[in-house]
Amino acid sequence: MIRPKPSRGVMNMNRRQFIKTSAAASIAFSAVPILGADSPAKKYRTALVGCGWWGNNILGEAMASGACKIVALCDVDGRFLDKTVERVKKEAGDSPNVYRDYRELLADEKPEIVIVGTPDHWHPLITIAAVQSGAHVYVEKPIGHTIREGRAMVNAARKYNRVVQVGTHRRVSPHNVSGREFIRSGKAGKIGMVRAFVHYGGGPEKALPNIEPPKELDWDMWCGPAPLRPFNGSLDMENPWRGSIHPRGFRQYLDYANGTLGDWGIHWMDQILWIAGEMNGEKWPRKIYSTGGRPIKGPPVLSKTEQTTDAPDHQVAVFEFESFTVSWEHRQFAANNAEKGENVGCYFYGTEGTFHQGWIDGWKFYPTDSKKPVIEQKAQLHEPDQQNIKELWADFLDAIKTGRRPISDIEAIHYSTNVSLLGMLSYKLGRSIRWDGEKEQIIGDAEANKLLSRKYRKGWEYPKA
Repeated sequence: MIRPKPSRGVMNMNRRQFIKTSAAASIAFSAVPILGADSPAKKYRTALVGCGWWGNNILGEAMASGACKIVALCDVDGRFLDKTVERVKKEAGDSPNVYRDYRELLADEKPEIVIVGTPDHWHPLITIAAVQSGAHVYVEKPIGHTIREGRAMVNAARKYNRVVQVGTHRRVSPHNVSGREFIRSGKAGKIGMVRAFVHYGGGPEKALPNIEPPKELDWDMWCGPAPLRPFNGSLDMENPWRGSIHPRGFRQYLDYANGTLGDWGIHWMDQILWIAGEMNGEKWPRKIYSTGGRPIKGPPVLSKTEQTTDAPDHQVAVFEFESFTVSWEHRQFAANNAEKGENVGCYFYGTEGTFHQGWIDGWKFYPTDSKKPVIEQKAQLHEPDQQNIKELWADFLDAIKTGRRPISDIEAIHYSTNVSLLGMLSYKLGRSIRWDGEKEQIIGDAEANKLLSRKYRKGWEYPKA
């Protein structure tokens, strides 16, 4: 069992404050067991669907846990599939069977655990099919493309009594755990407002040519239930074109994802619900308004010969809760050299000061009283890609073993995902909306309610809640 070592990252904190904060973080974090080579003999038959960048990050922790036998891999792009097979043989000594269609994998292999590391638009169908087949699921965030897909995923997990963990690994990051306890203990005072943000550099976007997909890629299956767009990806998967759909660029195409708010935003909306929402007994906002556009990237292009992304290059959203207000902002230009702290995270504004929950640099608390010292705790992250998947995977395995709900349970992250999706929904409509979180409906707006789901492409059936 690994416990955090916050003393290495704490600055400007007096001994009494340090002991209280560190102890709280250690208690919360030590509840997450880390399984390794000394784990019990039981090995879960495990399959990965989606063998790209992040799917392999999750797979690495599954293999390192010592509790998983990798029996199958699935991807519509043979280039990723071949590389991942080689990795599994080298690191785990397993010889997984390979598939292009997840349905065949589930039918043939009967895995006990399925990792879903595909693009967003595939998460619901694969997760639901996996739990129906009897598997527990670790699905990457966001859980889906539309709100009613998420509800169907929650209902399926409950109906088939399967553990479904979502990849919001910040719920187990040591500095996020201790930061949550710091705020919930009242040290920041009453929280009246939270500001979440993602600020990166960038500039105008040039349309990329539409080309024939590489021979190793089944592009029709990649698009699946979503619209079939022309392919504009890279034939060199090691050096993908900036702005291409595949690999990795799909997040800025609204047919397959929900832009920066739907991608990065889910992490910070989840932190806000996990901290301020739970403090006040709130799971959803009651009123949402969002605006933004593409003044820097330029108008979206989609023609027979070329295309660009179509997500906003900047966006502002306001979420009105009963007890506090949340603002979101992102931009993909100008970077963020003018403000204190990181270019991602959220600021909790309380009566005792301002608390910045960040990523790479951990957290900082700036007291209202300028005579008091700034309190800081550094992050403890894993490579590659500075994350805490190891701890979240251990929690997942323990939840399967004990029958409890995992820390990033599908229902909790459904509510967090909804916040981001409601912001995107308001952006698409161009007006504010009022949300009934109990019924999961937009109040008095038939046009808006149509956007809670979407039509699937012929051959695919939208999941029923």
